[in-house]
Amino acid sequence: MTRTGGQLLVDCLLALGAEKGFGVPGESYLAVLDALHDTRGRLDFINCRNEGGAAFMAAAWGKLTGKPGLCFVTRGPGATNASIGVHTAMQDSAPMILFVGQVGTDMKGREAFQELDYRAVFGSMAKGAVEIDSADRVPEILARAWTTATTGRPGPVVIALPEDMLTSPTEASPLTGPAFVAEAAPSAATMDRVRAILGDARRPLILTGGCNWTAEGSAALQAFAEASDIPVVAAFRFQDQYDNSSPVYVGEAGVGMNPNVRQVVGEADVILALNIRFGEMTTDGYTLLDVPVPKQWLIHVHASPAEIGKIYQPELGVQAGPNAFAMAMSPVQGPWSEWRAKARDEWEGGFALPPQPSPVDMGEVTVHLRDVLPEDVILTNGAGNFTVWPNKFFKFGPRARLLAPQSGAMGYGLPAAIAARIADPARRVVCFAGDGDFQMNCQELATAAQYGAQPIVLILNNGIYGTIRAHQERHYPARVSGTDMINPDFVVLAKAYGFHAEHVATTEDFAPAFARALASPTGAVLDLNISPEALTPRQTLSQMRAAALARKAAP
Repeated sequence: MTRTGGQLLVDCLLALGAEKGFGVPGESYLAVLDALHDTRGRLDFINCRNEGGAAFMAAAWGKLTGKPGLCFVTRGPGATNASIGVHTAMQDSAPMILFVGQVGTDMKGREAFQELDYRAVFGSMAKGAVEIDSADRVPEILARAWTTATTGRPGPVVIALPEDMLTSPTEASPLTGPAFVAEAAPSAATMDRVRAILGDARRPLILTGGCNWTAEGSAALQAFAEASDIPVVAAFRFQDQYDNSSPVYVGEAGVGMNPNVRQVVGEADVILALNIRFGEMTTDGYTLLDVPVPKQWLIHVHASPAEIGKIYQPELGVQAGPNAFAMAMSPVQGPWSEWRAKARDEWEGGFALPPQPSPVDMGEVTVHLRDVLPEDVILTNGAGNFTVWPNKFFKFGPRARLLAPQSGAMGYGLPAAIAARIADPARRVVCFAGDGDFQMNCQELATAAQYGAQPIVLILNNGIYGTIRAHQERHYPARVSGTDMINPDFVVLAKAYGFHAEHVATTEDFAPAFARALASPTGAVLDLNISPEALTPRQTLSQMRAAALARKAAP
């Protein structure tokens, strides 16, 4: 059967199990859009309002489902807009494939209209970048991209699609399905060594995270940790990957790290680092562990050998998938139960907060949300000081999920919430957004309305870029520059997109407003009246400024 390159691409995606593709239409890949016309209901194109939002949706889809999130954009400006989602997927270790239209092969190298060298542009940003010059090679390259995106350390792959390749006829057969790649498993001798190291410890710690866990693998890890009574710390923004109600869970190692987590990592003598890359936030700027040889004995388990020893030299490196490794573990015993119990108590105690100096007290709001949200809720956020509330003051059970960018990308939360609603329409999805964060991608409310995928959005509106203001007050106190904002009327804006919307003036107003949001069939945007003073849960803006001025005045 003769097909065009565009038709062959879409047929291959169907065979691989693709269901949705997020994007903004462009003339450079019209042949793909035409082929997608015949796959509605099987492989749907989600028409977004900006390529950055579309790429965030694809990155979030990959993180949530474990399958590559697909994004389609046009050449040049479309690709560069989408790059933020590629970078986010890479730092999240989330599977994603970005398809980019490209100039015809007869024009390459001339700086034709919107031409880019995609291997050069994305070579250091993505896990892989490739261009398909012949329609005959579509199945080969797509199969490789799918496998690359989902195995080892998952991540994004960029595929450039020259216009003339997409319209060229080919008799190549489409794929019949994805390759099955067995997860790497540790040897029996390796597991004996792991158990010996843990058994000799006095204060062992499990540091866990990553995107590619199965339900069986998660259950096995929890069973091992609880039977061994070893404390578990989640890597930055992966606290949803371990049941927070487990008595051995003691917190998240991330930005704004709680002192108890920093202490337990510092006191540990053996760290089992499972399925994580050692990022800046998880290591508190690479200060928690000595570089390159930590004082703690380190067992680093990762499916990708490139991650083992990349920063920290382990006592034992294990190339294995997290699920296979967790299911191979058997309990160990040692004298650390009292230490673990103390760390758990300190984590639980960290939820006690003083009243917040704000008309809407986010401490009380978060308590209410913990009480009323379902156990399978999906929370999303972008970047800003406001993320402390979903990241540090919510307790994630085994079915709850957090979609939050390790890259610290503003604007991720709303597209991620929309992608989550598209992936699982029956689940409750709540997006936390700062006023600056929300305005990075607020136009995607139209995408949500178009596809009936409206989440609940909580805008923590304090009129400033809060994270940057906090840094300003700590380093350049009383010298405000570039961080004040004049905002639109978010209620009017959200209603224009068909959402239920309310302004929440006080803490007492929140519970009834949120009940109305839960009951709304069109999603909801709640504009919360937050004082700039309430930048962090335990230190006000004025206190930051006063402390910094005192330091500067000291001899």
